[in-house]
Amino acid sequence: MASVTYKNVEKRFGDVTVIHDMNVEIADKEFVVFVGPSGCGKSTLLRLLAGLEEITDGQILIGDRVVNDVPPKDRDIAMVFQSYALYPHMSVYDNMAFGLRLRKTPKAEIDNRVKEAADILGLAHLLDRKPKQLSGGQRQRVAVGRAIVREPAVFLMDEPLSNLDAKLRVTARAEISKLHKRLGTTFIYVTHDQVEAMTMGDRILVVKDGILQQIDSPRTLYMEPRNVFVAGFIGSPSMNFFDVTLVQEEGNLWMDTGDFRLPVPENLKRMCADYVGKEAILGIRPEHIHAPEYAPPNINAAEIKATVEVVELLGHELHLFLTTGANNFVATVDTRMAPAIGDTVKLVADMDRMHLFDKNTELAIR
Repeated sequence: MASVTYKNVEKRFGDVTVIHDMNVEIADKEFVVFVGPSGCGKSTLLRLLAGLEEITDGQILIGDRVVNDVPPKDRDIAMVFQSYALYPHMSVYDNMAFGLRLRKTPKAEIDNRVKEAADILGLAHLLDRKPKQLSGGQRQRVAVGRAIVREPAVFLMDEPLSNLDAKLRVTARAEISKLHKRLGTTFIYVTHDQVEAMTMGDRILVVKDGILQQIDSPRTLYMEPRNVFVAGFIGSPSMNFFDVTLVQEEGNLWMDTGDFRLPVPENLKRMCADYVGKEAILGIRPEHIHAPEYAPPNINAAEIKATVEVVELLGHELHLFLTTGANNFVATVDTRMAPAIGDTVKLVADMDRMHLFDKNTELAIR
């Protein structure tokens, strides 16, 4: 078992810097998810840790050992790739045993480890099959099993569920989370899917353009995003953003979008005092905008009128795509509301759940 540390890590390809001064500490036995849009550098961070790419500057430590110059095979890590990378001519048993045979592990020990991993992953009845005889979910489990038998200090997973269908992904997410608890090993998991990140990670590391944006628990990222990017990336559907001007009239402080005004809650007025007369960015999540008759009791409600452009029924909830003047936004409402396209509807926003960001820096105003 081991911790993982990135110290001032940079990675450049020629004149292009893809990882900028990364400083991260991952505790022993922690499950950390690297998340961000395609091309943000999250997979590169994993490959640097695995030794598949060379670091340009800085240090990576596994436990107390600096591994910059340590070959991948000696880093005590195991990696599960998006493609699974199974040998098509080998059985499930031989795929799982292959790495141990290369290490000249005794045959009896190989047999014990493979069968134990197969029992954990529900593969015991498939050990004689070839990969082409397996479903996508079964292949994914074989790839995980091949990593488990090595008993590494750190598991690295690079979008291992992206080839599975939506229903199977949900099941596989739960299996990997249970596996982490059972093995008690450090897991680092890369995904572009923020739902995977929110449901699996002890902490989530959000990356944009090779720069660390925030690393926190899923709850903290959702409730207290550090900037506009994190706020918009975490949550589904994404947070709504409105350009506002802070206006003070007769002792009241308002956020004016140009199309409608919303009052600044009492607990935020002191923080907003320096922004009177200035522009800011208002963020409200779709799930914090309600139909008045179905809104939670005792919320700090502010009214918004808007026209319905698109209605999406998801069974358990309704997504309304709305417009009011120049502003477009999404609301997640009770399915009993049932408006038609073109209707003008009255909604209420929970102002105690709103977020406000500096217009220039895009950092949260707190």
